Amino acid sequence: MSDSDERLLDRPIWSALTTSQKHLAEGGPRARRYPVDMTPFADMVDMSEASFAALGDLLAGSQVAALFTPEPVDVPANFKVVLAETGEQMIGSPADSPLRDAEIVKLSAADVAAMMALTELTKPGPFALRTHELGTFLGIRVGGELVAMTGERMKPGKFVEMTAVCVHPDYRGRGYAQALLAAVARRIEARGEMPFLHVFSHNASAIALYERQGMKIRRRLHVTALMKI
Repeated sequence: MSDSDERLLDRPIWSALTTSQKHLAEGGPRARRYPVDMTPFADMVDMSEASFAALGDLLAGSQVAALFTPEPVDVPANFKVVLAETGEQMIGSPADSPLRDAEIVKLSAADVAAMMALTELTKPGPFALRTHELGTFLGIRVGGELVAMTGERMKPGKFVEMTAVCVHPDYRGRGYAQALLAAVARRIEARGEMPFLHVFSHNASAIALYERQGMKIRRRLHVTALMKI
């Protein structure tokens, strides 16, 4: 299987942690996860008892493992499900969307506090102190305040997930999300890679936005967050 094979996206977390981001992986042949201060994402080679045991060994205290899987997860008795949703995996090249009244800038470690504040306000999904290290993050500032951003997260093979698409409520409707998605996608494509993203199935407005930009739903995945009990 080549690293541009779309089948890598059926298990994007496991694929990322065994290909382009294997240097970040904690765990072994049965279960792997990202460092918890980057993202709670984890996955297993299969759904066997031995693999769940290996996943459990990676979790300490109240730590949560979030899985993206093609099928629902049948969780053993010693785990508790804290989230069970479905998400749409979308793939494609978002259309360019130029801005007239704002400048897109590259964000860095110096912007982490502002990035954390924006994601806490807008709730785009998990965002931790080191999430920005997973890839390039771009943002828009107004009056010195970070009001919109988007960046890169999972990297299964030659695919790169766009993530943390968020805009401050006071600045929505200005095309910031579209412009940032396009800018991040152009960077991904310039490296010879392919952009994709995930969005909860119930987020109809975001799905419609991504479809208007030319992205298409590839498949539905199950998003399961669990912890040991």
